[in-house]
Amino acid sequence: MARVKICGINDAPAMLAACAAGADWIGFVFARGSPRVVTPDQAEALSALHPGGPLRVGLFVDPGEDEIEAALEAVPLDVLQLYAAAERAAELRAAFGVAVWRAIAVRTPADLPAAAEPIDGYVLEAPAPQGASLPGGNGAWRDPALLRGWTAPLPWLLAGGLTPGNVATAIAASGAPAVDVSSGVERARGVKDPALIAAFIRAAGG
Repeated sequence: MARVKICGINDAPAMLAACAAGADWIGFVFARGSPRVVTPDQAEALSALHPGGPLRVGLFVDPGEDEIEAALEAVPLDVLQLYAAAERAAELRAAFGVAVWRAIAVRTPADLPAAAEPIDGYVLEAPAPQGASLPGGNGAWRDPALLRGWTAPLPWLLAGGLTPGNVATAIAASGAPAVDVSSGVERARGVKDPALIAAFIRAAGG
C-alpha cells in the first residue's frame, strides 16, 4: 500500500472525487503555463468544498516569496512542492514555516539524494522531455526499479507517467512509499476524471 497524492486539482468534481476516494494529499498547481493552474482564490474555493480530509499541497516553479505568500493567504497549504534549487527550497521553508518537498528529476541513480537536505521530502520524477515548457508533469519512468535499494534520507513520492494501469507495478519495482499522479487520471489534458482518480487510488492500495 502506498499513500497517494492527486495533483492538479482544478475543478469541483476532481476535488470531491479525490476526497471521497481517500487521497492522502491533493495538489493545487500555481505554476503559470500549466493546463492545471489555479489562482489562489480558485484554490480557496475548491479547498472549501471539503474541509479537512487530504492535506493540501501547493506546487510552485521557481517561485518568489510574494507568490507563495498570496497562495498561503488564500488557502492553508500543508506542503509547498517546489521546483527550485536545494538552497532556495531550504530558504523558503525557513521563511514560511511550511513543510517543503523538493522535486528532483532522476535520470540515473547518481541523481538520487544521498544526504538529507533541510526540507521535509522529495518528489522523484522522470526527466522532462526536450522542449517541455514545465519541469514536471511530463515524463514517464523508463525503469522505476533504479530506485530499489536506494537508502532515502527523507520521505519521498514517486511521480511521472503513473496511471491506474501501471501504478501497482511501479510501486513494486521502486519500493515507493507514496505516489503522485496528475495527467494519468485525466480524460483530457488538464481535465480530471473522477472514475480514474478512484481507480488509481484503489490500484495503489488505498
